[in-house]
Amino acid sequence: MKTDQRVALVTGASRGAGAGIARALGSHGFTVYVTGRSEVVGSAKAWDGSVLPGTIHETAEAITSLGGVGISVPCDHADDAAVATVFEQIQAEQGRLDLLVNNATYMHPELIAPKPFWEKSVDAGEILDVGLRSAYVASWHAANMMVKQGSGWIVFGSSFGANCYMHGPGYGAQKAGIDKFAADMEHDFTGTGVHAVSIWMGPLRTERAKKAAEVHPEQYEEIMKLAENPEYTGHLIAALMSDPRGPDFAGKTVIGAELGRELGIDDDGAWPPSHREMLGAPPERSAAVIY
Repeated sequence: MKTDQRVALVTGASRGAGAGIARALGSHGFTVYVTGRSEVVGSAKAWDGSVLPGTIHETAEAITSLGGVGISVPCDHADDAAVATVFEQIQAEQGRLDLLVNNATYMHPELIAPKPFWEKSVDAGEILDVGLRSAYVASWHAANMMVKQGSGWIVFGSSFGANCYMHGPGYGAQKAGIDKFAADMEHDFTGTGVHAVSIWMGPLRTERAKKAAEVHPEQYEEIMKLAENPEYTGHLIAALMSDPRGPDFAGKTVIGAELGRELGIDDDGAWPPSHREMLGAPPERSAAVIY
């Protein structure tokens, strides 16, 4: 099923940021493959144990209804063989891949609990497997496709937790790690036509975040008033790929709200705040290269 549309893969797109990004790309006419484990409602739970809505099939249907082509592919990103199969399918059906959005992340039930890491289950560290290592594996497969075709973007969905304390050391390390992936992969992509970037999203109006505001109103009620729509980052990515200034941001960690102002992309009529003064800024990278 080869098309002339740009082809994207958004990982972890059953709901939340991934689903929002995928829907936005669909509205820009992309063919979007969406991966995740949720095929039926009920398999994912919110912070209080209640059922979260959303499946990869629903996301794919929404993409198609918005003008793109949505293709759902069940995949556990902890399974390297399953991930390889996804890329084999995209190669066979499309013959190319223009965009990978690394969004799949393990969300432990205790992630936002306000207690030190050693009082949480050690399983909370699985975010370093599905979230960090899984993004490396997906990027490896994407790079092997993109470098051959001489074009493509690898985007990491990150957050201010890479800099400030947010949800504990596991979450922070995962976000800081994918930011560094973007910087170092861009170095390796020099001259290939392929680019990498990491985008710090602000608070999002996702299903899980709305439930967090109910469970911990003292932490999230005010934050949610400034939250971005989950589609916003997808619109930023589409603009970044089309704008001639796009490569200027390659290899960097950028604040989504600031990128939006640079590219003239608002969030459904609003301009999200940067949060830079309160939560910090992306770090400056050394230009040194050591092999």
